[in-house]
Amino acid sequence: MWGVALAIYVVAVFHRTSLAVAGLAATERFDLSASQLGAFTMLQVLVYAGMQVPVGLLVDRFGPRTVLTAGVVTITLAQAGFALATSYPEALVARVFVGLGDAMTFICVLRLVSSWFGPRRIPLVTQLTGSTGQIGSIAAAVPMTWALSELGWTTAYLVAAATGPVLLAALLLLVWDTPEQRHQRGQPMSRLALLRTLRASWDQPGTRLGFWVHFTTPFSAHLLVLLWGFPFLVLSEGVSETVAGVLLSLIIVAVVASGPVLGLVVGNHPWHRSTVALATIAGMVVAWTAVLAWPGQAPLWLLVVLVVACGCGGPASMIGFDVGRTSNPPDRMASATGIINVGGFIAAVIVVFGVGAVLDLMTPGSSTDFTPGAFRAAMSVQYVLWGIGALQIWRYRTLVRRTLGRDVVEGGSTMVG
Repeated sequence: MWGVALAIYVVAVFHRTSLAVAGLAATERFDLSASQLGAFTMLQVLVYAGMQVPVGLLVDRFGPRTVLTAGVVTITLAQAGFALATSYPEALVARVFVGLGDAMTFICVLRLVSSWFGPRRIPLVTQLTGSTGQIGSIAAAVPMTWALSELGWTTAYLVAAATGPVLLAALLLLVWDTPEQRHQRGQPMSRLALLRTLRASWDQPGTRLGFWVHFTTPFSAHLLVLLWGFPFLVLSEGVSETVAGVLLSLIIVAVVASGPVLGLVVGNHPWHRSTVALATIAGMVVAWTAVLAWPGQAPLWLLVVLVVACGCGGPASMIGFDVGRTSNPPDRMASATGIINVGGFIAAVIVVFGVGAVLDLMTPGSSTDFTPGAFRAAMSVQYVLWGIGALQIWRYRTLVRRTLGRDVVEGGSTMVG
């Protein structure tokens, strides 16, 4: 069951990040500026983020299997539409629906994990889910680069969309909401009841702590993998397109390798979850500072350090979900997860748009004219978000510890054991 759900998440991540190595091709196909190119990812991620809370409520009401089925159908049709798009508006609409289908996957998979695994195994399996799912980004890097060059835009994206029917068949055959029930339904709720559920989830200090952990830790990797990493590495750091693809893949290798380690650390030392998140943020800040301050083009070894540091931010973001899980009762788990998941993608929207805006401001004209100086200024947008996020993590972890005391783990709650 988990294998099928995980495969669906892997493919959803592939579709989400498949534009990363196609940025320059999309610029030529649709005649785009940097801001227009950034709008693809910004709009897709904005839809993803905006749907997290509604999807969480739908999962609480209709169960993960039903919502996951809708997600697979939506993202498959959307990617096929993106393959056939011939104009910028058509492509934008397709990416909106890619974001919609993507939004229906991760929360469902986490809900299945919480239903099928014991409490002591959930943190590790959650980390394995998040990190293994990023294999989809590897497939969206080097193989997608090859497919675009050898097969062309339309064929490459249609082949990617063809995985959908296979996964849909496996989902319908093998996935149950719980070990006892194929379909698990929650109670119908009025608008006021929905608002009360969301308010109760947000009022938990642990939910807010989880939100800011997820806001601050993954956006740098999103920035690189979703859109701007390939142009930054090729145009600013002077590496070849092949090396850029390998470096972007290395981000995902770092995600996959560090995920289980962080899962074990979090499971064994739950009181120090936010400390692990803050240390990961500090590592990314140091790595980016070294690259941006390096005179001329940074050496390859430093770029490797940078992408590994950014890759570790993905598993660190999963700490936010673990804090939310231990802060809310089971009937609010999906809605709390949705609230927390919004954080990282709000940050991704801000940083992707911010980088594109600064690039356009400093280098008017074609995206092929971007200078290393313009990229250094644009990538510095990240420091604002790191500062805000780290301050909020410190604020809410202090509040959680003051409220619950040392006898309850950070984000813990007696109602969930």
